[in-house]
Amino acid sequence: MEVLYEDNHIIIVNKSAGEIVQGDKTGDATLADAVKAYIKEKYAKPGDVFLGTVHRLDRPVSGIVVYARTSKALSRLNEMFRLGQVHKTYHAITPKTPLARSGQPPLALGTPTNLVHFLTRNERQNKAYAHLHEVSGAKRASLDATIQKIGDNTQLIEVNLHTGRHHQIRCQLAAVGFPIRGDLKYGAPRSNPDGSICLHAHHIEFVHPVSKQLISVTAPYPQGLSIWRAFE
Repeated sequence: MEVLYEDNHIIIVNKSAGEIVQGDKTGDATLADAVKAYIKEKYAKPGDVFLGTVHRLDRPVSGIVVYARTSKALSRLNEMFRLGQVHKTYHAITPKTPLARSGQPPLALGTPTNLVHFLTRNERQNKAYAHLHEVSGAKRASLDATIQKIGDNTQLIEVNLHTGRHHQIRCQLAAVGFPIRGDLKYGAPRSNPDGSICLHAHHIEFVHPVSKQLISVTAPYPQGLSIWRAFE
């Protein structure tokens, strides 16, 4: 766990792939537990440490996670996320050549492409499915995807979300032929050695819920996989 920003009301950390943001049925230790322990030790806090979870990242995803250190910050951040007042940018590594035809506009180098799908969710599989047209039970999903850099066989795509759906980036990029490297669930041909997928919550920007100052934080790429260093 790497602390990127902290004050009396919020703490922002760089999550490693494999860490879970909040407790689940596995019972594994969580990132929230590690952050609480950090706060307790650094500030010599007696008793329980308050920490509120305002958003999540999938377990194999790395990057920025924001926690609230006070109930005031928690309620205000929850509302800001709900209203889309928190701007998050993700970076993903995908194949350079699309693996399938998509029915969507092609992605372009340096120019955002808006992708719109209608996503349904299979709870048993814990997987989302993308449809070009609205179907029963589907939720509209929209994002902008921009090719930032191109390597020999891979490329770096920057993603800005307009909606927040389950596995949205993973599902939508796969639907246009660019499954994220290591993401077997969504069509990547092979896994990453560390079990991660090459999706990273890279940057976040928002107005502080209490001080009203602009907060702008960038998380360094994971160091465990050499593929990320090629795009630094």
